[in-house]
Amino acid sequence: MKSIIIASTSTLHEGSYLEYLLPTLKEHFKNCKSILFIPFARPGGISHNEYTEKAAYAFATINISVKGIHEFENSAEAIKNAEGIFTGGGNTFLLVTQLYKHNVMQLLSETVKNGTPYLGTSAGSNICGLSMQTTNDMPIVYPPSFQTLGLIPFNLNPHYLDPDLQSKHMGETRETRIKEFHAFNAIPVLGLREGNWLDVKGDKITLRGSLTARLFKQNQDPTELETESDLSFLK
Repeated sequence: MKSIIIASTSTLHEGSYLEYLLPTLKEHFKNCKSILFIPFARPGGISHNEYTEKAAYAFATINISVKGIHEFENSAEAIKNAEGIFTGGGNTFLLVTQLYKHNVMQLLSETVKNGTPYLGTSAGSNICGLSMQTTNDMPIVYPPSFQTLGLIPFNLNPHYLDPDLQSKHMGETRETRIKEFHAFNAIPVLGLREGNWLDVKGDKITLRGSLTARLFKQNQDPTELETESDLSFLK
């Protein structure tokens, strides 16, 4: 049975890395002594080793060890043998490119669907949808495909921001960008605000956190979904 946490962000304002999620992660990874970390989304400024150390520091507080996928000679075997998997944030275009480069996109999808517990934050959440086309990230590299893990039957927009009515900025809002996506695509899109996450158990998808999430569907007005809402109806 699928067991997935899909979080908008890894870090809340004035909080430490993964701090707000740790009680949830302790339960989520309760059967794991160690997890595999995928640091491929970071484009620079922090190495894969440094990024993995950051994740390891957070998970050490709940007595779980972490090893980066880059530390293994065979990425596919690392995924197959993982007790749990965490894909961190960064740039979604880079993450998707690297997963295809290492030929593990399909394998990662199958592994999680077969029950290996998974955590995604930011870019690691973006790839849980049907495609990465509703990311906020710049296309700094060109992936061979926009198709991603397909762990849920819709797309995500992590870090979703509502329009600031006091702002004089006249550029496009997140809502505008998602509507542009829906001019050509029928896939529903869920705008996940900071501090929200999806709890996926089998086919049941539950919205968690303290805020509402904004649901966009083609040719329909967006709607607000209350926390604890069941999103399993989305197809």
